[in-house]
Amino acid sequence: MGAFDGQIALITGASRGFGFAAASALAKEGATIIAVARTSGGLEELDDAVQANGGQATLVPLDITDDAGLQRMCISINERWGGVNLWVHSAVYTAPLAPTGHVSENDLDKSIAVNLRASQRLITMIDPLLKAKNGTAVHIDDPQAGKKFFAAYGSTKAAQKALYDGWAAESVSTGPRVHSYTPAPMPTATRARFYPGEDKGALSAPSVEAERFVNWLKK
Repeated sequence: MGAFDGQIALITGASRGFGFAAASALAKEGATIIAVARTSGGLEELDDAVQANGGQATLVPLDITDDAGLQRMCISINERWGGVNLWVHSAVYTAPLAPTGHVSENDLDKSIAVNLRASQRLITMIDPLLKAKNGTAVHIDDPQAGKKFFAAYGSTKAAQKALYDGWAAESVSTGPRVHSYTPAPMPTATRARFYPGEDKGALSAPSVEAERFVNWLKK
């Protein structure tokens, strides 16, 4: 028996990195996984990992900036499961490092579209699904704001956290429960873009951080 038997866990950004590891760890604890990501190949690898441990996953290849696609997904979730018990938001756009005055218009616009606007639209659509099951939302944070060359990524991740902090304050009496969680640095593709020469041996494996995350959720 797992701690999340019978629960529905929606993971946005599930095809790699921490999202992949968290989905795998939650599946081991009995959760039924709804895995959302743009890359079908990564989702199929996740499905193999989940099934290898006796779990179940529904794969949703979807760009989270696609409002119509998000609406269809949420309608389908409601019709099939009546809501979700847990939403873990790990999807992110990692703009290349650049001095603040040299961030390209495209990178800034895409950072805002994925990290900020899509997060707000997801909150709007998933909030009723969480309330239906007295659920919990967890924003995966990566505080880089104010560091040199992190203008696009750092500022939009900070704005993303501000969205979740506001939602958490608004939901104290009505639900859902809303939290932010910061894993330890991991050797993910996202971090490799920012610290290409870093000693990966000094970092924590995503599977280790996912286990720590699941134990944190159990409290």
